[in-house]
Amino acid sequence: MSSNRALLVHGLGKRYEIGTSRARYQTFRDTLMQAAKNIFSRSSEQEASNKIWALKDISFEVKKGDVVGIIGRNGAGKSTLLKILSKITSPTEGYAEIYGRTGSLLEVGTGFHPELTGRENIYLSGAILGMKKREMDKRFDEIVAFSGVEKFIDTPAKRFSSGMYVRLGFAVAAHLEPEILMVDEVLAVGDAAFQKKCLGKIGNVAKEGRTILFVSHNLGVVANICPKSILLNYGKKEMEGSSSEVINRYIEIGREGCGEGTWESPAVAPGTDKVRLKSVRIVSNGEATTDVDIQKDVLIEVEFWSLKDKNKICTSIQLLDKLGNWVLASANMHSVSLEPDEWFNKECSPGIYKTTCTLPGNFLNEGLYSVNVLLLTDAVHLEVTMNEVISFTVYETGLMRKEFSGAWGGVVRPRLGWRTECLQVESKDQPFERGANQ
Repeated sequence: MSSNRALLVHGLGKRYEIGTSRARYQTFRDTLMQAAKNIFSRSSEQEASNKIWALKDISFEVKKGDVVGIIGRNGAGKSTLLKILSKITSPTEGYAEIYGRTGSLLEVGTGFHPELTGRENIYLSGAILGMKKREMDKRFDEIVAFSGVEKFIDTPAKRFSSGMYVRLGFAVAAHLEPEILMVDEVLAVGDAAFQKKCLGKIGNVAKEGRTILFVSHNLGVVANICPKSILLNYGKKEMEGSSSEVINRYIEIGREGCGEGTWESPAVAPGTDKVRLKSVRIVSNGEATTDVDIQKDVLIEVEFWSLKDKNKICTSIQLLDKLGNWVLASANMHSVSLEPDEWFNKECSPGIYKTTCTLPGNFLNEGLYSVNVLLLTDAVHLEVTMNEVISFTVYETGLMRKEFSGAWGGVVRPRLGWRTECLQVESKDQPFERGANQ
């Protein structure tokens, strides 16, 4: 064993069954009967079709003190990998060896007992890591101050908002001095000020020589804090290397998309028992595409299944640039919609619905963009979140280049209204005063 090794992952794989109900408890007799059926059954191909590999044949090594980014599009297996490394779930095949005490912030509320107060959960987290009470006493005030939830520290965790969960969860994970810190995308739940605070803390942890695995869709952040990165694509390791090289490959893959993402049935689609996402597509000139003329309108079409009677479903999109920075966010709410959507806040029966958002031509600058899709009920309850579910490229047609050479700066490049007026003409009788150097 290398004394400088923090993580060793070899042949790691995780398989899930899809489209099936949760299995009931089986007796010993049930097990024997099923084994007998399998001997004579010809349904092995059908069973295989009901299984999906979230991860397959993942191998890599992380040295102590390394800060490694893990990137990939939605469904690539990033969160599954961190759950295995954090021992929240077990791999189907392969193994992972961890050398050191770990701290994890993977999902909102992970590791918190809902019936215990914030104070009790802090001490419980420390005890799980093997820390003594006097060690926790020294760190307690710093953890609470960082989290900003002082007023609610003696409130049961089940009454916390998602933002409070994230604040306290990150504070605990970062301040209990784990040798290996694993952080998933949950920081996106916090506000901008808290995210900046967290990133600063992660930077300090890295400077202390501790190992960090950092999952994020914000490639700019990954590039800034992670010298190395691993790219996952459809459950497999696509690339490992310097963050700049890995990010470039990630962007290349984004350009290879088909302009449409679909799910065949509610059984396999993301969502809840109220609403599930059916498809997302980029449409220009009447067809799904990944390449959009900068002068043409871009339509983002979101289809979903409404599964409950009297559902009030709100559709929202977030547009990101190639580095994961927010370009804009919008929704079909009347307060942010240019043309009021008649179905916003209207009860809908079970069925299939489509919401369309139109981005005008000559608005986005040339470049690669990705779309996050959110579905809410009653405009407040988040039912579906799909990050970077689809991407498209806006390309320059040359019209604006006739008067300007080189790349246009900025994320948006609208053709705005301009007008110049002559307010005064210089005359011989009233010349303009010019400086000595003019």
